[in-house]
Amino acid sequence: MTYPIRPIGESEWSAATAVLEEAFGWSPTPSQKERYKAETEFDRTLAAFDGDAVVGLAGAYSLTMTVPGGRQLPVAGVTAVSVLPSHRRSGILSSLMRRQLADVRERGESVAALYASEASIYGRFGYGRAAVQQGFRISTHDAAFVPGAPQDPSLRMRVAKPQERRADYERLFASVVTRRPGLYARTKETWDNVLADDEADQRGAGPLRSIVVEDDEGVRGYALFRIKPSWDDNGMAGGELLLVELFAADPAAYALLWRGVLDRDLVTRVDAGTRPLDDPLIALLANPRQLRARWHDELWVRVVEVEKALVARSYAAPVDLVVEVGDEVCPWNAGRWRLTADPAGAECKPVEEEPDVSLPVAALGSAYLGDGLLTAQLDAGLLRERTPGAVRELAAAMAWSPKPWAGLTF
Repeated sequence: MTYPIRPIGESEWSAATAVLEEAFGWSPTPSQKERYKAETEFDRTLAAFDGDAVVGLAGAYSLTMTVPGGRQLPVAGVTAVSVLPSHRRSGILSSLMRRQLADVRERGESVAALYASEASIYGRFGYGRAAVQQGFRISTHDAAFVPGAPQDPSLRMRVAKPQERRADYERLFASVVTRRPGLYARTKETWDNVLADDEADQRGAGPLRSIVVEDDEGVRGYALFRIKPSWDDNGMAGGELLLVELFAADPAAYALLWRGVLDRDLVTRVDAGTRPLDDPLIALLANPRQLRARWHDELWVRVVEVEKALVARSYAAPVDLVVEVGDEVCPWNAGRWRLTADPAGAECKPVEEEPDVSLPVAALGSAYLGDGLLTAQLDAGLLRERTPGAVRELAAAMAWSPKPWAGLTF
């Protein structure tokens, strides 16, 4: 069978979300559902139909994401990819993904990104694991900082009600969004979700709380969190602080925010579920073993237009190579490309010359935001190096610091 695919209209939104609810086991409250509807871009929400019934879905947000060098690039934020259990293994997912990538190209976006519900799915559509996130579980009883941790006597820490300081959070985040690849600009609807505080949003962890650090010029950082209080049979406190997010404009503000989180009364453990792989807290803690870190994949990136995408980002070192790209899903990418770049700029053109390295497009996606494992993929036999040292040269040029991290699932 073939299943027609087209964007949904607003009148079909409930039928489309029913697919999400079934595929993901999602049970949203009415307010959560309304917030999700407010974020939905109907013209970018593709549905597969079996007769009049929606049986598959693939949506996208029109994101503005930071890439290496601090430039903000239009990126398709792929979301809500789902197929009804009754229609699995019938080609619907493949048809949706191929149609979506063609649409992304037509819109002029050269890159797509997503959070994968299952890490084994999207590689076959050309997505590569491009960012890793860490989660920290920190015992507050041994969470001192190293000597010389930054301090600024002009800074003040304040307890804040999240909704009352929303404008400050928005300004602060906008001031730091270009500093790290993967971070993306937030809309009003995005902030509505970040600060949502209905009972269902709390998930038994209590109301959303906040601290800010500021000086006479304004806010220089904020932290959002929830607290789950508890006491043992002897009356000893064992509360848990669940960090939602923490952003700061400078190292001193960052350090003071973490002290406000780690020194909270009646809290014995801090759980920071989503942090970048190179979080400065690793360097600040005198006993970094207290981090009890665990990591997993975060962003997956798909290079939709090789030439445009590779020119749009910056490079950490000079590179001049012919790269042969294999791409069965987006055949316009398949071929040989000469990438000539250095920290001042880049050029990428199709050529007929012999390649220095041959790789699948997913490998380019994994390296695109600056944290690719190109040399590991070479060692694993997944890339073909025709010119000795070519992969190392490409990897060094595409590497970036700080490491990529989006910080907020879309």
